[in-house]
Amino acid sequence: MKSVTSWFLMCLVIFLGCGITPNLASATDKPNIILIFIDDMGYADIGPFGNKVNKTPNLDRMAREGNVLLQFYVSNTACTPSRSALMTGTYAQRIGMDESVVFPGEDRGLHPDEMTIAEMLRGNGYATGCFGKWHLGDQKPFLPLAQGFDEYFGIPYSNDMWPGNKRGNPVTDRGPYEPLPVIRGNEAIAYISDGADQSLLCEAVTNEAIEFIKQHHDAPFFCYIPHSYIHYPYYARPEIMNRAEGDPLRANIEEVDDSVGRILDVLRKLKLAEKTLVVFTSDNGGRELGPLRGKKGGPKYEGHMRVPTLAWWPGTIPGGSRTEAIATTTDLLPTFAELTGTRAPTDRTIDGKDVLDVLLGKPNTESPHEILYYETEGVRRGDWKLVQYAVNGKGIIKELYNLKTDLGERQNLATQHPAILTELSELLALHAARIAGDTRPAGFVKNAKPILAEPGDLPRLRDYMGLPHTTAPPPAN
Repeated sequence: MKSVTSWFLMCLVIFLGCGITPNLASATDKPNIILIFIDDMGYADIGPFGNKVNKTPNLDRMAREGNVLLQFYVSNTACTPSRSALMTGTYAQRIGMDESVVFPGEDRGLHPDEMTIAEMLRGNGYATGCFGKWHLGDQKPFLPLAQGFDEYFGIPYSNDMWPGNKRGNPVTDRGPYEPLPVIRGNEAIAYISDGADQSLLCEAVTNEAIEFIKQHHDAPFFCYIPHSYIHYPYYARPEIMNRAEGDPLRANIEEVDDSVGRILDVLRKLKLAEKTLVVFTSDNGGRELGPLRGKKGGPKYEGHMRVPTLAWWPGTIPGGSRTEAIATTTDLLPTFAELTGTRAPTDRTIDGKDVLDVLLGKPNTESPHEILYYETEGVRRGDWKLVQYAVNGKGIIKELYNLKTDLGERQNLATQHPAILTELSELLALHAARIAGDTRPAGFVKNAKPILAEPGDLPRLRDYMGLPHTTAPPPAN
């Protein structure tokens, strides 16, 4: 026995002397991953990106202790396309999820054959939980439990898809929306009856995510938290509204900050902080954009697709990091694969790239994105960016900007630099052609129906949470 031990120690010395570290990692050494995905948060809605009005102390601390990613992009915009790209590492156009958002009772959803981040990580021993707004199809074959998640709690689509929205559901030719369900697993367990219930969505989701973290603290987990906040309509409980000086959107932003603080505090208390990567980002642009031009919809200006993003991992990410290298939401699937030693899909096109060094704030890291595509309506190479869109009666409009000298995209240089305009136009056309030649279908089901026709005996969310007296003011215009 002694000779065997001596032989092992000798081999270990040789390995270390050669700069080779033997792989002795066990399942418990794999890092946990928490991905917080906000709805409609603009580039400058929070303190780390320059906001001086909204109070975001927890996100401010997260930035001080982690990495501020100054050029992080969604690769598709609007709720459903953005989420499908995030979950699969693939452009929404490539997988049939770019036409529009998915509406209640629609027959379309993310194809079950697509491999999500959750499915990939679960195959490597991760517990997987989703808590919040899903919006990749509300039929059972499309819900989180069919897409790699062990647990799900939340709403299946946007919080404005409810009877309070007088525009109605396009699936029913603008007929009234059905009751907005709260789902656990695959089944409705409550519904959103009014603004008071809406005002509890952030807290309810955070409670469930924290419980998941506590239950799986001794094994690797992936916790996906796609909040319905800060999507319209904005409702807030009186105490949060008062703190936000009567501004309901600010109240929603500040409650998201509260949620982040609660989650990071739990990680610290459970001594998981140094074992957990936390990424905070948004699904598309919003209202407050700081130096950027754009909004949630319209031409693909920076404010449309560059989103506020933070990465936090004490002991691994240097505190106070600020990273200019470009990364996108489609990069997260291959990056998490690299981080966890998981095999990413090789039997299909994955558009994302490994940006682990970018995420971890390593100095002098260069982006793997020499060219960045803004869906099929924009392209960036270096500092030069083409924005392309159609205008009725005018055909295709092309605008050219230099982001280094004109981050706000105010000075169109198309006529001054025709060669660059032509080059970028050709790159964009080739990109669109490549996608058109390599697509995968969305999923479809027969006889699709809304989850709830009527509330029946289901409790309101506040009753389900044991908070029957919760009230909220009317939404903002």
